[in-house]
Amino acid sequence: MKFEKNFNIGGKLTVNRIGYGAMRITGKGIWGQPENKGETLKVLKRAVELGVNFIDTADSYGPNVSEELIAEALFPYPKDLVIGTKGGFLRSGPNEWSIDASPDNLRKALEGSLKRLKLEAIDLYQLHRIDPQVPAEKTFEFLKQEQLKGKIKHIGLSEVSVEEIKMAQQFFNVVSVQNKYSVDIRNWESVLEYCTANEIAFIPWNPLNAGNVKKLDVLQKIAEQQNSTVNQIALNWLLQHSNNILLIPGTSSIAHLEENMKCASIKFTDSEMKELNLISSAKV
Repeated sequence: MKFEKNFNIGGKLTVNRIGYGAMRITGKGIWGQPENKGETLKVLKRAVELGVNFIDTADSYGPNVSEELIAEALFPYPKDLVIGTKGGFLRSGPNEWSIDASPDNLRKALEGSLKRLKLEAIDLYQLHRIDPQVPAEKTFEFLKQEQLKGKIKHIGLSEVSVEEIKMAQQFFNVVSVQNKYSVDIRNWESVLEYCTANEIAFIPWNPLNAGNVKKLDVLQKIAEQQNSTVNQIALNWLLQHSNNILLIPGTSSIAHLEENMKCASIKFTDSEMKELNLISSAKV
């Protein structure tokens, strides 16, 4: 497979496959303001300087804080910058999350995101979760109508099955899917395969399961062979695994940001790639 540096989201938005995830630029527990706001603004600006033109955020990060910081650091935005945000979660405190994908809540979330990001339309609006208390059809119909109104350019989903993607496709063109996925957690492999076949961007979150010590040993060994970090190995494997995978590693450190951006330069040997591909089925 030929490695591609860029991907066209929805066939319209060309982005560098190494983007930036803005979840952790808020305070602890994804709540409130960051400890060092000045440093956070510098990280966002540095990301764009390094070639990042896809930033992933959500109204629930803070809540609201992440979107506000992005606008403060980067508005007026570079012409090629794609900002993807999400709606569908409510926050009641640090590390506390509850789903509300009702049309009423999503309307408030969308209007709030537009205002905070200083945009007339969201490039990529992603449903953070399908709400088990709300018929999915009602949620999808709302998103379809907001897209027709011009408030949303493209629509994506998060933590969904192939069947749920197909249901959503009856209402609108699904251009991205954001599921938990990494070199050592591949429960959503069938979703990745469906996205690949249908030219849908696949955006993995939690790209390294740090609690899996035995599998980390394999990554550490290869990192030492490559004179790289474990994070760089995990990120590069995702880039090599499928050309529709978009990375959104998040950090509040410029040094860590620069480290992440260098991950694409790693070239695995055949044996290293084989060993990495086998991690998901390894005994723990």
